[in-house]
Amino acid sequence: MELKKIFSRSALLLTLSIPVLFASCDKDDDITASNTITDIVVAGASFTSLEAAVLKANLQGTLSGSAQFTVFAPDDAAFTASGITPAVLNSLTPAQVSNIILYHAIPGTILAAQVPAGPNAKVTTASGDSVFVTRNASGVYVNGIKVSTADVAADNGVVHVIGRVLMPPAGNIVETAVASGLDSLVKAVLRATNGPGGDPTLANTLSTARLTVFAPTNAAFTQLLGALSLTDINQIAMPTLLAVLRYHVVGGRAFSSDLANGNLAMLAGGNTAINLSNGTGGGPTITGNGNASNRSNITATNIVCRNGVVHLIDRVLLP
Repeated sequence: MELKKIFSRSALLLTLSIPVLFASCDKDDDITASNTITDIVVAGASFTSLEAAVLKANLQGTLSGSAQFTVFAPDDAAFTASGITPAVLNSLTPAQVSNIILYHAIPGTILAAQVPAGPNAKVTTASGDSVFVTRNASGVYVNGIKVSTADVAADNGVVHVIGRVLMPPAGNIVETAVASGLDSLVKAVLRATNGPGGDPTLANTLSTARLTVFAPTNAAFTQLLGALSLTDINQIAMPTLLAVLRYHVVGGRAFSSDLANGNLAMLAGGNTAINLSNGTGGGPTITGNGNASNRSNITATNIVCRNGVVHLIDRVLLP
């Protein structure tokens, strides 16, 4: 008889516990997974480099908090195209990586339709620097880089996927040329500024005015010297040097997204010819009036400076 009572009591307890068990399961099922910017980066199969950068910068908490952000997110292909390999990323300090990541983030939520039309409207980033955004019939651009996927919604903002890593400015145009290893261009500018018969305002103008410079590489200057049967920039006649340097400058900020096929008016006078698809690998070119058919490849674009933007070219432009 006692054994029967024990079995009856156990059955009653089991019956009472079943609704509680199912209620507990239902309660767990109601928990909604978070979808913060950090969650999107971690879950994204094409964001492995960005995830590594966010973790190195220790910004995962910032990008998963309550503060709202608009993040222009470079995917893995963007890191590769920008030359930022895992080895390069590992060589940077956490502070340097943090500055780069925060340069991609704007406080607040800005959907693609809310991006200022611009062109190149100045917007302050979470790093304190500025990016320049444009919205037109072709899409949304930041620092001349097109948004490939817009409006990825997050709990704490929005993500726009881009095809290049945005690099904070290293300084003004002259300082950027120094930091970029454009030794020949820097030498030419300093000689044209300080040499006999030069323009003493040239370096200051390049450092303060809002400009776009098509900057020849060191190899481009070497090619020019060879064509002139010279061995040193100091051997170039000063009037020629001044005319050539001024012929590489455009007024205002002209990102790659602002360039179009046809003539481009240079600041000091004269035109160059832009073609967006006839260069090496189908890339863009620029050709000076004096270059005949020897067009110059635009080998790197949208290097942002504090007073403008620089595009690298592989041949010196001749007026």
